[in-house]
Amino acid sequence: MTTTTVPRGFDATKTRKALPFFKIMAFVVGIGLLVLVVEMWFAYGMKMSKDENPLSWWPGPHGFIYMVYLAAVANLGFPARWSLPKMIGVMLAGCVPFLSFYVEHRVARGVEAQLEAAPER
Repeated sequence: MTTTTVPRGFDATKTRKALPFFKIMAFVVGIGLLVLVVEMWFAYGMKMSKDENPLSWWPGPHGFIYMVYLAAVANLGFPARWSLPKMIGVMLAGCVPFLSFYVEHRVARGVEAQLEAAPER
């Protein structure tokens, strides 16, 4: 059995509120990134023009969704007292296909363990 340490300044209330939004955004960004890979395959692999590519509209919305994901990571990371390198690593995980699903699972599990170990106020 491992012991979970809670960092000093950990805000359980804000972290608990931020976790569901982070989970949703990590999933949405993961799916969006897979759609972007398909769009890029159409554009560069199959050399489709913008008029031929059925997903040519997707990069713009994907960029906006990714920015919301960055905000969700910051919204969770600051009250959970993550270090800046950890926050940046979680943010960059949204740039690698399938990695966002793995990182979301690991992060959520760690935060949930910290929430259980945190003293109630």
